Amino acid sequence: MTGPDVESVFREERGRLLAALVRRFGDLDLAEEVTSEAIEAALVRWPVDGVPPKPGAWLMTTARRRAVDRLRRDRTYAARLALLQVEADRAAPPPAGAGGDLPDERLQLFFTCAHPALNAEDRGALTLRCLAGLATPEVARAFLVPEATMVKRIVRAKKKIREARIPFRAPGPEELPDRLPGVLQVIYSIFTEGYAASAGPDLQRLDLAEESIRLARILRRLLPAEREVAGLLALMLLIHARRDARTGPGGELVLLDEQDRSRWDRTMIEEGRRLVHVALTGGPPGPYGVQAAIAALHDEAADVATTDWPQIVALYDVLLALAPSPIVELNRAAAVALRDGPEAGLALLDALAGEPRLRGYAPYPTARADLLHRLGRFAEAAAAYREALDLAGTEPERAHLRRRLASVT
Repeated sequence: MTGPDVESVFREERGRLLAALVRRFGDLDLAEEVTSEAIEAALVRWPVDGVPPKPGAWLMTTARRRAVDRLRRDRTYAARLALLQVEADRAAPPPAGAGGDLPDERLQLFFTCAHPALNAEDRGALTLRCLAGLATPEVARAFLVPEATMVKRIVRAKKKIREARIPFRAPGPEELPDRLPGVLQVIYSIFTEGYAASAGPDLQRLDLAEESIRLARILRRLLPAEREVAGLLALMLLIHARRDARTGPGGELVLLDEQDRSRWDRTMIEEGRRLVHVALTGGPPGPYGVQAAIAALHDEAADVATTDWPQIVALYDVLLALAPSPIVELNRAAAVALRDGPEAGLALLDALAGEPRLRGYAPYPTARADLLHRLGRFAEAAAAYREALDLAGTEPERAHLRRRLASVT
């Protein structure tokens, strides 16, 4: 097994391993420590002994032994964990059939990390770090905050879990509606990192995108009446359907207006469109359902010129009312530029210039640069491309921006 293959094993198994250890020992820090130790042991042993037939089982056995050894050495720590587990079981016993209703231990840990006792921003950060295995800088970029801020969030969330004695268990049916938005946010954050990687040599991290879709499918089976679950799954499918056309033969970035739409996954698009209908039927729409409807309009069009931009702008207006954010305003401005012309879009982008959340967000100067380029304001476009180049996280993005910069200088 080659280096990339081993890395994919670690990425695939880490979430399962951590979730199972948390469920077994009831302590997130202990589970993280022994998970890391098991992976480090594999990096030493496997190149010498070969990769075992069942690498996940090997990692689990190694991690479990490390945890037991740790508890034997520290009896006070072990006694505290045992007491916490007994108290948690007594105060909130797992609902009947929880194991069958939540078939993946990682999903149980998703709901635990999305507990309402945690701050909303901490829930997503903790789950991305623990279950998706993202490095702290990647999590920070996903939430558009400095790395130091993200470190504090993760530490704060773990401390809250310990102090509030939040049990690591599947929530009961009456708890699911309040816990669902946090879980949806976490799953979509993982997908976003997979669709547009925050750093590294590749534009996409398909393993993360596909993992988030898999988790959303499980959630959809568990909660078939929740329309926003259908909306989230639809949104991810409709975006992921374009994955093969988003990069060229050398991994270079291919923009939407240049993509070969015959390479889009039509089966995935059809499934996404059916789910959009579910998400928008039977009551007021939710943010994920509206975003999925926007993605469906893109996927249904033969090209950018024939895309229904008036309808897309109208849907962005609905989305702004449901979930206002500068990112939504940025995307709406880009759609307005295609409906009404680059000057109209640029005016909206310039009105966002003082928005703190757009500082350090590469798509903002990139969008401005593209509109300035279309208007023939090449010196200003060059400055904006340079700003975006300083912020871009992946090499395909940087290469694309260097080409754009060269075209205006």
